[in-house]
Amino acid sequence: MAGSIVTATAAKAEELWDPYLRGVFEGQPAGALPPPGVYGELNNYWTSYSMYGQPFGHEQGYGSGEKVPGTHLSALVEVPAVIWVPGIKVLGADYGAAISQPFDYTSFQPFKHAYGGGGGGNVGIYNTILVPGMLSWSLPDHIYVRVGLTVLFDDASTTMADLSKGKLTNGGAPSGNGYTTMQPDLGFSWLFNGWNVSVGTHYAVPVTSDHYNGNSFHSAAEFSADYTVTKTIGRWSLGVGGEQENQFGKDTLNGAPEPQSQTSNYAVGPIVGYEFAGGVSVTAYWNHSFATRNDVAGDFFNVRLDTRF
Repeated sequence: MAGSIVTATAAKAEELWDPYLRGVFEGQPAGALPPPGVYGELNNYWTSYSMYGQPFGHEQGYGSGEKVPGTHLSALVEVPAVIWVPGIKVLGADYGAAISQPFDYTSFQPFKHAYGGGGGGNVGIYNTILVPGMLSWSLPDHIYVRVGLTVLFDDASTTMADLSKGKLTNGGAPSGNGYTTMQPDLGFSWLFNGWNVSVGTHYAVPVTSDHYNGNSFHSAAEFSADYTVTKTIGRWSLGVGGEQENQFGKDTLNGAPEPQSQTSNYAVGPIVGYEFAGGVSVTAYWNHSFATRNDVAGDFFNVRLDTRF
């Protein structure tokens, strides 16, 4: 039974992980960098998702935007990151770099059924994330623009290849993707009088394929965006955030396009933040998906801690 699920849903099982966590940048100034220094960040990211549409629901007659019962996915993702802003200029812009090594816990209902209901889920290491360069320009009228490049390496502790080989038998999804991704980033911010109005955009391009069980899976490129509107009063920040994802092409399995593999997702929710004495800040937000096609979606929560070392 496990083998049949892997064969029938290989592409979508891989796509349980988008190249990066949706909405994880909400609440931050997408166009600006902090003052020179070394900063630490920890995202505590929890999802409660279900499949909407293909492929788990097509045999039962569920369309691409309908929730499919029995497909619940829970995930806790810890994303520690270090951001370095050395105080140098490149092309008139402030330069920065960052690195992150997330790790995660997953529990996926279809996989638990496949293994006879056993197992509490999978714990593992997600793909290493490196941002070798970010450039942020300060423009007139309190506008900031930032460009950067994010690289996600093919080094997750478990992938679809491990599932297909029977190495994951505990009802959890693989810990990451079995391919390398290059992601150009572009962000804009208006920062004035406590307001943060930001849009961060990302275009993830998988540059290698995942090979498992005699199959070659290649994920299509994906556009994503994070939206933030917050107002800071004293130590408190309040506002709203949102995110979107759009996959413009189809995934391929052994070179053939996969039907119903173009995903889209939109979500929105409140943001609240507080800055403690000493420079430590916490930001918490919740997003609820309101339009999803051919993807997992529902609710996600994130609590982010930031500090300067």
